[in-house]
Amino acid sequence: MSSHGTPIPMISHPCGPLSGVAEVPGDKSISHRSLILGALSVGETRISGLLEGEDVLDTAKAMRAFGAGVTDHGGGTWSVHGVGVGGFAEPDHVIDCGNSGTGVRLIMGAMATSPITVTFTGDASLRGRPMGRITDPISEFGAASYGREGGRLPMTIVGAAEPVPVRYTVPMPSAQVKSAVLLAGLNAPGKTVVIEKEATRDHTERMLAGFGAEITVEETNEGRVITLTGQPELQAQTIVVPRDPSSAAFPVCAALITKGSDVLVPGIGLNPTRAGLYTTLREMGADLTYENERVEGGEPVADLRARYSPDMKGIAVPPERAASMIDEYPILSVVAAFATGDTVMDGVKELRVKESDRIDAMAVGLRANGVTVDETEDSMTVHGLGPESVPGGGEAASHLDHRIAMSFMCLGMGAQAPVRVDDGGPIATSFPIFEPLMAALGAKLERA
Repeated sequence: MSSHGTPIPMISHPCGPLSGVAEVPGDKSISHRSLILGALSVGETRISGLLEGEDVLDTAKAMRAFGAGVTDHGGGTWSVHGVGVGGFAEPDHVIDCGNSGTGVRLIMGAMATSPITVTFTGDASLRGRPMGRITDPISEFGAASYGREGGRLPMTIVGAAEPVPVRYTVPMPSAQVKSAVLLAGLNAPGKTVVIEKEATRDHTERMLAGFGAEITVEETNEGRVITLTGQPELQAQTIVVPRDPSSAAFPVCAALITKGSDVLVPGIGLNPTRAGLYTTLREMGADLTYENERVEGGEPVADLRARYSPDMKGIAVPPERAASMIDEYPILSVVAAFATGDTVMDGVKELRVKESDRIDAMAVGLRANGVTVDETEDSMTVHGLGPESVPGGGEAASHLDHRIAMSFMCLGMGAQAPVRVDDGGPIATSFPIFEPLMAALGAKLERA
């Protein structure tokens, strides 16, 4: 079932050309961080364009529980009256982060260096995801954690009463882990240093600097070294959230595989640590162009135009690109089914510990729709059938994973026969307007 209720089976029917303007929601990563950093600041932070999906709304509820004043003014405009660094109050109830791995991991980091005790939980998917990657580094600050076997939720975190700064090398490419350590370092005296061997999305570093933190980033032989000076007074900001490149991936990729399509997706954030999918699509031969390139709020932004692309070829995606497109491999595997030749996605074992085991979920669902897929622990290879050649006609399980559900909805638009998903309910966690937006472009989606 979906994370918040009864399962919603959905069917995506083959459709004619997709056309029009797709105004996708605000960036989820930046929305989470805007609420959390606003809560840790002094004064009122104003946010426009906030993603109002369930994941981000759960983070907003959590910030209220920690004592921040969080107000919804309508139309994606919100305000946060912060409590300052070290000002979090102890919540009087369990913090439920729903489906959001980003939300729970960043919040754990943000509270880990305050002398408060907090219990976290989430939906069935989130309760199955590993939290040791966060509890290990925050223990170095002095926090203690008590959870289920395997470091899983529900989990209680006892924040450090006398935190110490740390020097931490992130063991895997993970913006969530890096960000949690940096947020914990805010309330530790001295300098906290985070080293990542592969660059991951850098919204946290950019936003910390924007809120007035003293933070430096240096490329060294060790990797990317980020140094944060603790116990700053963060100043409230006005934030315009760019549109989410991960959400934009769905109308963009649907247009590439649906005959005759021409779709414009305006105002998309194209931070280089997030744009790996679009680089990959262009290497495959996709008719994808950037228009009106600009900078907004310190983030590169552009309008994306995607047209039907029958000449796409399979490629080997460089493993080092994985961190910049880790959430987009499910929809890339759909595009790969319509390309000619093999698309090899290597270095992607992180997909196995997302909202679902995304390698397995996509491989099983694609096979059910006539596509041959090979997988290993760390890779997936899709044997493309070429344009207009994917049979469809099968059913895929979403496994409480919004990106799996949306990927198979897009598959159905370009396939020869309808594609069914057992539960489209999780889509609301990140893209609550997915159905009406795609329908307005010409998609034929049906709640079964």
